[in-house]
Amino acid sequence: MAGLYIHIPFCASRCIYCNFYSTTSLKLRQRYVDAVCREMETHPFPLPEGMGIDTIYLGGGTPSQLTIPQLEQLFLYINKVYKLPSQLGGGGLEITIEMNPDDVTPEFATILSQLGVNRVSMGAQTFDDERLRFLHRRHTTAQVQQAVKILRDAGIGNISIDLMYGFPGETLDDWQRDIEAALSLDVEHISAYCLMVEEGTPLAKMMHNGDCPSCEERSGLQGDCPLHEELERQMYELLIDRLTNAGYEHYEISNFAKPGYRSKHNSSYWQDIPYIGLGAAAHSYTVLGGSSSETTAFRSWNVADIHQYIEAIERGELPSEQEEIDDDTHYNDRITVALRTSEGLDLTTLSDRHRRYCMKEAQRFLDDGLLQLCDNRLSLTRKGLFVSDYIMSSLIMV
Repeated sequence: MAGLYIHIPFCASRCIYCNFYSTTSLKLRQRYVDAVCREMETHPFPLPEGMGIDTIYLGGGTPSQLTIPQLEQLFLYINKVYKLPSQLGGGGLEITIEMNPDDVTPEFATILSQLGVNRVSMGAQTFDDERLRFLHRRHTTAQVQQAVKILRDAGIGNISIDLMYGFPGETLDDWQRDIEAALSLDVEHISAYCLMVEEGTPLAKMMHNGDCPSCEERSGLQGDCPLHEELERQMYELLIDRLTNAGYEHYEISNFAKPGYRSKHNSSYWQDIPYIGLGAAAHSYTVLGGSSSETTAFRSWNVADIHQYIEAIERGELPSEQEEIDDDTHYNDRITVALRTSEGLDLTTLSDRHRRYCMKEAQRFLDDGLLQLCDNRLSLTRKGLFVSDYIMSSLIMV
């Protein structure tokens, strides 16, 4: 089965750290929704024969910035084009929408449930209101707690929240309080990421201009903002220990789930499963063919400009580019996604040539206890998690 991703690029305001494609021009929402629906109907993305859709993910941006009629229109077309079960959300179909906590109202949550949405992902980020203001987030700590209750009351039983650590001046005790606050919500899924300074973001400009709180001033640490490397490692250790002790599976480098609540949609990216991407800046991926040595993989991506996207679709054109992925690139992609997961890389899915290359390069990491091999699966050890980028870059073919 395949995943369907729809990019909703609208945001009421921009967070200082975000480098995903988005726009605050809300006046374009209806034309954009019309364009996405038209893309569904007139530009079908090829999937292997007999393969259907089993996950739907509305990401952004902030999909909860769409109006209820616009969401109803999207789901009407999804059902029409992809011929999903009459009762959306049933039969194991996972339907996720990303939301801001302050967008969650009883009416909105009830409509989502009626549309078949059975999973909500919210960006809590932190439970410190001062740090939320620093990030230019619109919500407060209290609104996260209220949003969870509203969603539960509407019958949505699968909630994921995002957390962020590594703020300038943040201490280990600060981070522990955030983890405990997240656990108190008893949500099914938690994703946690270290704050990254991405080029071109307002945060990068602030750092360059020295406008961030000093790490030395608030925590007594030496080193560059936003975080001393050793403290970052300690925060990640604390995250793993606390969440696994609380019963969450650490199934991907940044993701934790209660048993049975892993993100099916995101797992498709890590398991080489095809997916369709609709909307501006969305990516699609498919693998066609038979055995692993005879497949042909394709990747395509839509233009990352809402005006160009809408205007092209309205002309009956698809503003996208496509590339065929050669065998070595496909192997490299498998290394950089599969090794992020607790299951690791299934060596039986590789060609003989790539398997030999992989094991030759992996041997030193196996010897050092950074990788482990079990039942033809190569995976990171806990020790290897902290140098995962280095390990994966060492295994790819250049």
